[in-house]
Amino acid sequence: MVRYDPKTWIGLLLHSYNKHIMRQLFPNMLLIGMYTFLVTYFVLDFLGVHFKSITAFHSLLGIILGLFLVFRTNSAYDRWWEGRKLWGALVNNCRNFALKVKAIIPESDLESRDFFRIMIPNYVFSMKEHLRDEYMPEELDFEAGLAQTALERVDHKPNYIAGLMFDKTNKLYKNKEISGEQLFILDKELKAFSDIIGGCERIKNTPIPYSYSMYIKKFIFAYIITLPLGFVHDYEYWTIPLVMLLFYFLVGIELIAEEIEDPFGTDQNDLPTDDLSSKIKKNVNEILQGQKSVQSKLPKPEEVKLG
Repeated sequence: MVRYDPKTWIGLLLHSYNKHIMRQLFPNMLLIGMYTFLVTYFVLDFLGVHFKSITAFHSLLGIILGLFLVFRTNSAYDRWWEGRKLWGALVNNCRNFALKVKAIIPESDLESRDFFRIMIPNYVFSMKEHLRDEYMPEELDFEAGLAQTALERVDHKPNYIAGLMFDKTNKLYKNKEISGEQLFILDKELKAFSDIIGGCERIKNTPIPYSYSMYIKKFIFAYIITLPLGFVHDYEYWTIPLVMLLFYFLVGIELIAEEIEDPFGTDQNDLPTDDLSSKIKKNVNEILQGQKSVQSKLPKPEEVKLG
């Protein structure tokens, strides 16, 4: 995610992200510039014709295009903001769950506390990479009964880790280490994990409708292609930089919308899920690692089975 100070105008104008957009658009801007030069030369110097300016027509089209772009960017930003709210809910849910585990599970049961201290961050890191269609085992702690070979065999790794936490909570209840009321309290937080990742998957797996995305790209293309004919007699060869500048602004807005409509990736404008995951791990460790954990009491991975 891009870090910036919204109060520094000069800093925003010179921000490195502007270079990122320019690098993406520069090859196409050169093509548009060459096309505009050919049209300008053909009309002014080769044919030497003069026809009535159609800038009024492009002004009307510009209003319609502006409405389309506003809707496009608002739709993309809504998806980005909803993703941020879901990850904010995940941060709160992990803290609440860790606090309740600390209050409910006795201090003497270091094994159970260590289990949740390890599994809660594991769930978050696996969820982060699941939303990117990736898997990074080096971010996970393969302790407390989490076997790497078993995890690699499943497609939905967050579900597997959540299942281990459900299984552990149910085992504590069956062994009468927690009461039914305490089970209900912990189950509420565990259920929220599935609700949050379900909301994130809904955003990721539901792109902007194809027909709308295709139509707005065609609209921008037709608008830019016909601009030289509208400007050539009023601005002559100044038409070339003007069309290139308009292309930069219009297509740049579309590129930004495409980038933020899937907010869980690694683009510059995507959510800082790496930082949030590290923050959650730090918070959970602070809550549950009040005493030195006893790793020797943790079961071996092959001893823990889901279900």
